[in-house]
This record gives sequence, C-alpha cells and structure tokens, in this order.
Amino acid sequence: MLFHVVTIFPGFFTGPLDYGVVARARQSGALAVRLWDLRDFTFDRHRTVDDRPFGGGEGMLMKIEPISLALDKIAEQSGRRPHAVLLSAQGRLFEQAAARRLAECEELVLLCGRYEGVDERVAEHLVDEEISIGNFVLSGGELAAAVVLDAVARLRPGVLGNEQSAQCESFAAPGEEVGILDGPQYTRPAEFRGWQAPEILLSGNHEQIRRWRRRAALEKTLRNRPDLLDRAKLSDEDLEILEDPPRHQGAKN
Repeated sequence: MLFHVVTIFPGFFTGPLDYGVVARARQSGALAVRLWDLRDFTFDRHRTVDDRPFGGGEGMLMKIEPISLALDKIAEQSGRRPHAVLLSAQGRLFEQAAARRLAECEELVLLCGRYEGVDERVAEHLVDEEISIGNFVLSGGELAAAVVLDAVARLRPGVLGNEQSAQCESFAAPGEEVGILDGPQYTRPAEFRGWQAPEILLSGNHEQIRRWRRRAALEKTLRNRPDLLDRAKLSDEDLEILEDPPRHQGAKN
C-alpha cells in the first residue's frame, strides 16, 4: 500500500514513520509512504499556502490552488486519482470501520489541514472524504494523519507479525460497524504487590477462559465506552454471559 501525505511540515513525520510497526512494514516493502511538501506547489517567493478568509474572520485559511496542484501531481505519477482524505476537525469521526474500509485502498492520500482551516472547495471538489480523529481541535492535521496512517497500515497484509492480532483488538469485530473494547490482559508474574492475575486465566480451561475474556471485554466497554455497547450487536451468548454471575475474579486491593 502506498500512502501520499500532503503537508507543509514533511519533517514532522520523521518520528512516526521511523519506529514500530510502520517502520518495519516500510523496510519490508509491505507499505510505502511518500511525503509531499505543499509549499513546492506555490509560485511566490514566500511559498505562501494560506490567505485571509473572504467575509472576514479569525485566522488564515489554506488556499485551494496549491492543494489542487499537489493532488494533480500525485494523480499524474500514479496514473489515476487515489482516494483522498482531508484531515480536519469538521470531518466525520474516524472509527475502526473506516480504517478497515481505507485499508482496502492500494493508494491513499492524506491531506493535512493547518491554520484556521481549509478552503471549503477542497472538501467539496478535490477530496473524497473529510475525517476527524476526535471531538477536539489540533494545531494541524499532521498528528491526525499519523494516527490514520498507523491504524490503516496495521490492517494491511504483511504489516503485523501475526495476522490474527488485528482481528482480536478493540473495535475489530469483522463485518460490524461498531465493535467493543478489547478485554484486560495479564502476564507474568501472576502476583505482584498483592495484585493477583485472575485465577481463571491460569486454569487451563480454554472455554472458561474464553467466556471470562468476553465478559471482561463487555464489562470494560460498559464502564469506559457505553456508547459502543449501545450500538454493538450482542449475540445471545453475550447476553447469557452478562447474565451469568462472575467467577474466578482476580484480587483487587
């Protein structure tokens, strides 16, 4: 998979791209990232990419012309127009279902907004969708682009060491718009400062362990993200597990 990242701060991505899963996937050739400096598509001596908004208002807006030229250049080199995403606070909320959908693209353009925003004609005519990573405002789209890139990349074949990992995580129920959180996990030592890992996880009874993990995931979702549980499709077994009184709980101090 090839990611095109359009930004005025290409140096920002030195960190996010050079560590962890994404770095290993780039080294192996499972994915590639091309950074495009938006200022390379300007013509004035100051390489200006922003201007004052029509009608007045606070701040500056990113201009449409450099963005259009950058997307044209990407399309020229790719031989087609790849799916393009504008990262902005006004976009649809990014969720795991969107990550799975974007992971089906062979090429993906991530356009990083900046300043007070972007000329609305970019969203209307030049990109395929507008995405926000949360109900908050960032200084620019670079952090958001790094988040989207990581979330999408790890769903591609060959990126994770264990392909099943992406199927057993929070929000990752295949075929569902909304999943639930991953359940709590424990490792050695089984006891630390009097805090005991749940005994059932040490029992060797795989069916009981499976049911415990599902219960713990449902309870954690209810506790931390009840909005997900309200929208998730619960199976008859889920309802049965929730009705079944908990057993073999770990000690809490």
